[in-house]
Amino acid sequence: MWMRNHTSSLEDFILEGLFDDSLSHLFLFSLTMVVFLIAVSANTLTILLICADARLHTPMYLLLSQLSLMDLIHVCTTIPKMATNYLSGKKSISFVGCATQHFLYLSAGGAECLLLALMSYDRYVAICHPLHYTVLMSRKLTLMMAVMSWSGASTNSLIHTVILMHFPFCEPRKISHFYCELPAVVKLVCGDITVFETTLYISTILLLLFPISLVSTSYAFILHSVIQMRSAGSKRNAFATCSSHLTVVFLLYGACIFTYMRPRALRTPLQDKVGSVFYSIIAPTLNPLIYTLRNKDVAKALRKVLGRDTTIP
Repeated sequence: MWMRNHTSSLEDFILEGLFDDSLSHLFLFSLTMVVFLIAVSANTLTILLICADARLHTPMYLLLSQLSLMDLIHVCTTIPKMATNYLSGKKSISFVGCATQHFLYLSAGGAECLLLALMSYDRYVAICHPLHYTVLMSRKLTLMMAVMSWSGASTNSLIHTVILMHFPFCEPRKISHFYCELPAVVKLVCGDITVFETTLYISTILLLLFPISLVSTSYAFILHSVIQMRSAGSKRNAFATCSSHLTVVFLLYGACIFTYMRPRALRTPLQDKVGSVFYSIIAPTLNPLIYTLRNKDVAKALRKVLGRDTTIP
């Protein structure tokens, strides 16, 4: 009986996927691939522009380049495998492939949550202490922020991936998702995982609620500073500076809370897929657009690369 219900831990998994063979789903698949290409192009372009233009070598843009890199890793970890399976008609993913995908997407997502929280401090210093910005936001501190985000999220992801992949999985090892997302894989585990779920819940709180509290504290000080400003133009500039960051925070944190903070009994495969589509496809596409559409510095850098910058240095 035990042998029938459990399988060798190194056997392949089956990904249910996101689309079927109907014409409507073929259209949705094509639309998803267009969005994927936009996400890859926009984030890659953002990184290249920040690296190429010396005027963008500031703390805010260096952190933004890391955010784009995280989005790029996130979207490239999930969508190519989904597209390959859909086009080939196969649904399998190897044990190592599933573990790798799980580690990468969890690392990129966790790092983004931490980095967005640390970026709120950058906005706080820029608005509340503009004269001391270069001192308080030094290059060393900026690099430390990036390293802390990557190392903290990667360590958390590695621990959860190793523990999860050591559990026995029940037949037929079919993941009701289009990639190896944590909640979907956990459902396949045979045996008692109460301790693991408790640990997972605590780490989710640390990676979401703690950053949210940091963001809230930073913006409380920002709001207090803005209220004291006498110039209407200064207030508009302050709100414009923060609007992009707050929009990205709400998009990512909202989707992550919906996916990971709900009780297991209230989750459905459809809801999990919708939430995952939002933060693994839509959010990485919107983030660079939100940050760059109204950004004059990025527009100047793009014109410079295209050879259309007519300004005199």
